[in-house]
Amino acid sequence: MAVEPKESLFARVVELRRAIHRRPELGFEEQETAALVERELDALGVEHRRLATTGVAGIVRGEKPGRVVALRADMDALPITERTGLPFASEVDGKMHACGHDAHTAMLLGAARVLAGASATLCGTVVLIFQPAEEGPGGAQPMIEQGVLDEPKVEAIAMLHVDVRLDAGSVGITPGPVNASADEFYLTVRGKGGHGAYPHTAVDAVPAAAAMVLALQNIAARETDPLASIVVTIGTIAGGYRNNVIADVVEMSGTLRAFDPVLRDGLEKRVGRIVDGVAEAYGVRAELRVLRGYPPVVNDDALAENFARFLRERTTVHVERMMPTMGGEDFAYFAQRVPGLQIRLGIRNEREGAVHSGHSPAFRIDENALPIGIETLVAFASGFGSGGFGG
Repeated sequence: MAVEPKESLFARVVELRRAIHRRPELGFEEQETAALVERELDALGVEHRRLATTGVAGIVRGEKPGRVVALRADMDALPITERTGLPFASEVDGKMHACGHDAHTAMLLGAARVLAGASATLCGTVVLIFQPAEEGPGGAQPMIEQGVLDEPKVEAIAMLHVDVRLDAGSVGITPGPVNASADEFYLTVRGKGGHGAYPHTAVDAVPAAAAMVLALQNIAARETDPLASIVVTIGTIAGGYRNNVIADVVEMSGTLRAFDPVLRDGLEKRVGRIVDGVAEAYGVRAELRVLRGYPPVVNDDALAENFARFLRERTTVHVERMMPTMGGEDFAYFAQRVPGLQIRLGIRNEREGAVHSGHSPAFRIDENALPIGIETLVAFASGFGSGGFGG
């Protein structure tokens, strides 16, 4: 395949991104998106296979010897009703690409076009991972379990994630932890119901639940090193029947987040201790359930430093060092298996209205950032494969 002009490459990637944006699909439902990816890879002559139901893994084999590198993009959307007013807005009620996964997939397909067109001079092998269900329940683990990092044996992996904190045209590369763990907890407070006029005959679950909400904030405020980072958030609370009835049950749910695995492992015990203490003080019973989610994403230090240097020396891409985010990402599982690098791609452009954070119904990107993303992915794959930099 001949090398494609940049203008037609950009036009095709924008076309693909908008096609995916119009037809958003939730985790493990990405049949249309996976089929689109497969058609594109077929047209490029890139071999591929299905994994994890809707995941696709392609392989670009360079004609020169080198290392094996992987590039990963997620494909799923969110259960959000779009309110952007874009001419290519979601055509599916209640579903939207509100986190940029449509752009991630389109950019990886663009990188595939470049790499396939340069296979005669490409060193090593590039595994293209189109992953389902990043937003939940998680598609990375099933793809790993089905051998996506083993056939062939991947030596390093990278991903792009769009980021409204960065101006379009920039990328962010940070060594060490860049995303927090994301665990869920569910808390049920049980008292004794009664008439609102006779509180002394009941055990009110509402004030007990309110006291727990306030007391749990002390974990971050008073029990954690101020230079460390954790989050304890109560996201939902529900209880009661009407204004003059004392509630016998209140149910809450929330999230626990941390960068440090040791802090993460201690959060459940801390929450349990506080909940039990408040429950005893208020005379209620409390039931706590914690579900472990994604672990922290930790960028390989050497890979991050070396690739940032490589970009600055070999390309015109502007590289910044970003602050970590408390958001979760199941790329963490890939980065636990092989040296990994999450790269942030700036998409902010106030004139284009690209100012809203991910998971917002108004989220949009500056599409002029797409070529920068493709260039970055290609640079990682070709540079690592040829030994231009390493971890």
